[in-house]
Amino acid sequence: MTQNPVLIIGAGPFGLSLAARLQHLDIDHLILGKPMHFWQANMPPGMLLRSASDWHLDPQNIDTIEAYLQTLGLQPSDVEPLSLQFYLDYTNWFQEQKQFNILPRYVTRLDENNGKFTVALENGQKLTADQVVLALGFQSFSHIPADLAALLPQGRYGHTCDIVDLPAFSGRRVLIIGGRQSAFEWTALLHEAGAAAVHVCYRHDTPQFTEADWSWFNTQVDHIVQEPGWFRDLSPEEQESVNHRFWVEGRLKLEPWLAPRIDHESITLWPNSEMRACSILPDGALQILLSNGQSIVVDDVIFATGYKVDMSRVDLLARGNILKRLTTHNGYPQLDETFQTNIPGLYITSMPAVQDFGLFFAFTISVRASAQVISRALQLEMA
Repeated sequence: MTQNPVLIIGAGPFGLSLAARLQHLDIDHLILGKPMHFWQANMPPGMLLRSASDWHLDPQNIDTIEAYLQTLGLQPSDVEPLSLQFYLDYTNWFQEQKQFNILPRYVTRLDENNGKFTVALENGQKLTADQVVLALGFQSFSHIPADLAALLPQGRYGHTCDIVDLPAFSGRRVLIIGGRQSAFEWTALLHEAGAAAVHVCYRHDTPQFTEADWSWFNTQVDHIVQEPGWFRDLSPEEQESVNHRFWVEGRLKLEPWLAPRIDHESITLWPNSEMRACSILPDGALQILLSNGQSIVVDDVIFATGYKVDMSRVDLLARGNILKRLTTHNGYPQLDETFQTNIPGLYITSMPAVQDFGLFFAFTISVRASAQVISRALQLEMA
């Protein structure tokens, strides 16, 4: 088995940003995973991002999105809002600049014995490490409410992260359950891909189509670098206040560029409503009864119901000896101020860090802060 000082499991934005910082500090490491695969495979072509050009990956502020734009002779205003394809092009360029040490294999199992970690890869190869950082993507945590799924026939519904071939829905009638950014973006993209009708059902008022103010986020995230425990040290009421402000910007607002794209006769919004029943019609269509008494007929249902962290759903942990020893609360791992779990040498970042570090970690704005805090801890461990 090959010994490595540090293994980074996950080659998305959190993993790549951490690798850039470890590289800068001359800390030997290896990234495991296919770079940006979740973004390539689980997000639809034509998608636009909510992040701006300052949400780059480089903790050293060298290979930034703006630096990449300079190579193209462009300004941020030329490319914002950022398209998925542009962001992927930037991450490819970022990898070329850094020349990372990446093994593009998926991890199937993680074990820890006597202070050493053993990783099993999909091809049967095994690696060992002194420290492991889980920079997991969101796919393990896709959330479909069980009570609503129980109303629908198998094979007739899916989650937004699994339904990205939207031209396949051309000529079909679709119900989207959910009323935040992804629900409305999939609505626009489905319409543009030729869907015959799109219905959007959600339990709240329609969010405002107005530009979110992300400016204060940078200050809060930078605070994490200087004082990693500031959020976790707040009272529950203070934490709720911070998360609520994040919620107002990130969930109670929709990007204004979506508004004209959903203003069509074939798109119907059903605010303050829920799906209550479903029956299969003789032609195979689904008749959906809503809580407001309305009945609609569709061919498919897509859940835009977000993500819910539950570490028991992470297969590489469940197959090994880590999960039963990992301290969790509400499904989240309990992390210290360096993102380290109760298992020495095991660090977890990205969405699972939301409980201890705030909702910032559901967005790529936090990748650089995460990289700096974890790399500092690893550097001390190796000193």
